[in-house]
Amino acid sequence: MGLKILHSADWHLDSPFASFPEDQRKWLQTQQRRIPGKIADLCRREKCSMMLLSGDIFDGKPSRETLDILKKTWEEIGIPILIAPGNHDFCGPGSPWLEEAWPENVHIFKGKLESAALPELNCRVYGAGFQSMDCAAVLEGFRAAGEERYAIGVFHGDPVQRNSPYNAITNLQVRNSGLDYLALGHIHKAGAFRSGNTLCAWPGCPMGRGWDETGEKGVCIVTLDKEAQLQAVSLDTLRFYDLEVDVGSDAALALEAVLPGAGSKDFYRITLTGWGKPDLAALKQKFAAFPHLELRDRTEEPVDLWGNTDQDTLEGLYFHMLRKAMEEQPENAARVQLAAEISRKLLSGREVAL
Repeated sequence: MGLKILHSADWHLDSPFASFPEDQRKWLQTQQRRIPGKIADLCRREKCSMMLLSGDIFDGKPSRETLDILKKTWEEIGIPILIAPGNHDFCGPGSPWLEEAWPENVHIFKGKLESAALPELNCRVYGAGFQSMDCAAVLEGFRAAGEERYAIGVFHGDPVQRNSPYNAITNLQVRNSGLDYLALGHIHKAGAFRSGNTLCAWPGCPMGRGWDETGEKGVCIVTLDKEAQLQAVSLDTLRFYDLEVDVGSDAALALEAVLPGAGSKDFYRITLTGWGKPDLAALKQKFAAFPHLELRDRTEEPVDLWGNTDQDTLEGLYFHMLRKAMEEQPENAARVQLAAEISRKLLSGREVAL
């Protein structure tokens, strides 16, 4: 069996969460501090031989509590942990990567490109650390040259924007690198591509930090053998959901359709649309099992769908036909109702999203 690696990045521990109220900020920071333990537990379950962390582990200067959690967790797991600091935790004056004493199994790439040999794993890991908020293209002209069976790279870098100031990574650089696996961080949405014999991947952040980072988040499990194989693993961390719900005839029923039945401490922001004026206070009370539920009212004033069905006009005749179809074909009532609502919106000059 080949070499098994856990790859993660962009933890952003101790993020300020400035747009949230104080109680939610503290809650979110507490949830972030669970990330190291969750990832260490996953490492043990998957029997990984190495952990790669591709930068932005901190979001600026971390608290003493966070540093102590990291040191204890990493020392207990014991396997080699190789870290390439990024633009949010770069190796500058006052950096904990430079000033703190880290466990012996932790190797930090503190500056220019260098390599670390791991003879017990028959592998060599190449890496570099940001020394300021930006970084030139580290992989330009690079080619792995070690004698070990596996060649791995761990960097904080941008594979999306060719002219990025954050260590731009190009397809050609990856192809020419001679690496089996290139572990990146920086992009918070997971992605991967293969160029030549090299698999390049970035796991995204393990926990969202706001409404622009919604849904499941996780890490990568990489197996190196004849060819690098990648498995994206969802991490059981707090999640953000940004949803839009048509209130229909019953706003509470519409919310029940999209929210889990047992309640949740995840963050939900739900924009209510459609016709009607829901009672937001009553809805919040009904869904009290969701302490981080935000409701936004974007509904429109209700209209009388059938108000002119008796008028001797083309419009009146049209709605008269629709209402008659509802009465005669109850199995199609929902469709006819929708047709009437769309028609009313179009006639009143409102925008219709289909």
